[in-house]
Amino acid sequence: MDIAALKAKNPDHWMKATAIRALALDAVAAANSGHTGMPIGMADVATVLFEKHLKFDAANPQWPDRDRFILSAGHGSMLIYALLYLCGDKQVTLDQVKNFRQLGALTAGHPENFLLDAVETTTGPLGQGIANSVGFAMAEEIQRAQYGKKIVDHNTYVIAGDGCLMEGISQEALGIAGRHNLGKLVVFWDNNNITIDGTVELSDKTNQVQRFKASGWHVQEIDGHDPEQIDAAITAAKKSKKPSMIACKTHIALGHAAQDTSKGHGALTDPDQLKAAKDNWGWNHGSFEVPADVKAQWEAIGARGAADRQAWEGRFSEVSSQKQAKFNRAYALEAPKKLSAAVKALKKTISEEQPKVATRKSSEMALQVINEVMHETVGGSADLTGSNNTKTDALGMFETNNRGGRYVYWGIREHGMASAMNGMVLHGGMRAYGGTFMAFTDYARPAMRLAALMKIPTVFVMTHDSIGVGEDGPTHQPVEHVAISRSTPNTYVFRPADTVETAEAWEIAVTSKSTPSVMALTRQGLPTVRTEHKLKNLTEQGAYVLADADGKRQAILIATGSEVEVAMKARDILQAEGIGTRVVSMPCMELFAEQDESYRRKVLPAGPVRVGIEAGVQQGWDRWLLGERGKEQKARFVGMDSFGASAPAGQLFEKFGITAENVAQQVKDML
Repeated sequence: MDIAALKAKNPDHWMKATAIRALALDAVAAANSGHTGMPIGMADVATVLFEKHLKFDAANPQWPDRDRFILSAGHGSMLIYALLYLCGDKQVTLDQVKNFRQLGALTAGHPENFLLDAVETTTGPLGQGIANSVGFAMAEEIQRAQYGKKIVDHNTYVIAGDGCLMEGISQEALGIAGRHNLGKLVVFWDNNNITIDGTVELSDKTNQVQRFKASGWHVQEIDGHDPEQIDAAITAAKKSKKPSMIACKTHIALGHAAQDTSKGHGALTDPDQLKAAKDNWGWNHGSFEVPADVKAQWEAIGARGAADRQAWEGRFSEVSSQKQAKFNRAYALEAPKKLSAAVKALKKTISEEQPKVATRKSSEMALQVINEVMHETVGGSADLTGSNNTKTDALGMFETNNRGGRYVYWGIREHGMASAMNGMVLHGGMRAYGGTFMAFTDYARPAMRLAALMKIPTVFVMTHDSIGVGEDGPTHQPVEHVAISRSTPNTYVFRPADTVETAEAWEIAVTSKSTPSVMALTRQGLPTVRTEHKLKNLTEQGAYVLADADGKRQAILIATGSEVEVAMKARDILQAEGIGTRVVSMPCMELFAEQDESYRRKVLPAGPVRVGIEAGVQQGWDRWLLGERGKEQKARFVGMDSFGASAPAGQLFEKFGITAENVAQQVKDML
């Protein structure tokens, strides 16, 4: 690569791009940690994008109609931090750049959406950013249909590396994007042919250009260091009705001794090589020093979008007050006033009629009323619509000829679905939920974890939640998945016992602002256990007394989901023998843990023996069974300690001892 020729061809561009390279090199060297090669290699692409195409205002990084910029190759985080500092972002000061990767700094090792307003999504796990971008682009399409082009009309740009494209989720993502002609999505592939282990050929021979074309994308191949080619490619991509991939042939760690090597991927800290690289670039300035004229040019780029933002604000002020209120409410994640009344009415009907239905059907009943009043919801399923019960009458199908449709047929793409749903929520103004079988949380898990980390209220609908799946057998019977979900910080795991609890769980999920929810729902029918209508959302307390003891309280049965019915039957047996038994329904352990200790002690007082009942593994139950204050508490768990089997559900509950008779016997053995 002839760097002298690059400098001579467009010296003004070269200096702006080299400011990114120098800051990245200095910051990684100071931290003695990080990834230098990608920011150096993609500096030209980023400079052209920000200077000539990206619609953003550095002073107002979250205005709704901005273009979204996603760094899927999140290890190259110094690229986005350098850009933000240069453009005049108020949060990313020079001190923040100097403290890259240090404790308390906003400039974390990978970009974190909850630390910086201008970071659209947390990236680092490769492939997640490109999959998120599908949700961003879908959200833009849906909102443009809802509010009109004058209010919603922006693009989503992504920088992805070889690693992003090797991850399997990338194929799920680009297949969805191609299917739906997401023409306002543009992906830049940093085609540098290097991974940590060495050249890409060590592990892969995929023709990425052909792969994207085969999936319905508009594809261009360019020199990723030529600003004219970059500019022309972005211009062409913006005109395409298909999603676009621009294959940018780049040199990792351009101009450094580690150029085009795997060493160039990581932290380049050798001081002599650092100086030599800067000399090659023609950058004769001190550490973290950017010449005033170059900084001024970048700040002008950062301020350029203010006019676009102000024009948008003018257009927004002209739409009806009703549409403004709806838009602002959705972006604030505020629920419509009608929601509470709609849920209460459903609960009252269910308590009166007392149907016996699977909680997956209960979920559909709740969504039927929720989707009517919350027009920002978007539902979907990974090819299990009829099994997950996620589609309701109000939604309509999202399609190339119906951009206002709010139901997505994701296909057999659990991971891509979950990540794209995160993208929808991150975009703003949307609440996304999607379904699959609980056992397949394994396939969606990385995106579910990131939803919790990013503090976004995505809802993961997981039906067929136990051995109650029956004949499909142990491959489809999730015995450990509820525990895995509960072990994730900042996650609400709901396992409702009937339709009333399910409706309450949904009300919590669609009003949450910073916590994702997992809905663990049954395949088999369950009786209504909440037969007395309560205006209060009892599920919001996490656990509550469903039926108290008659006479002296000697036992407390704690159950979730389908096993609440088992607990109630066991109570009948024990009460008939004069053993006073309380039944506690615990639809959400996390919410119960958030309650005051006085409430928790009131629900689970010390003294009586305790039995926990759940058709899953015991992990996570000991806190509620053994007591929270270190006192010895007689307790047992009735559940699973192995995988299931293929048989009718009723036989399986008998085989594994999850029965009222066994629960009653466990109590009597402890007494």
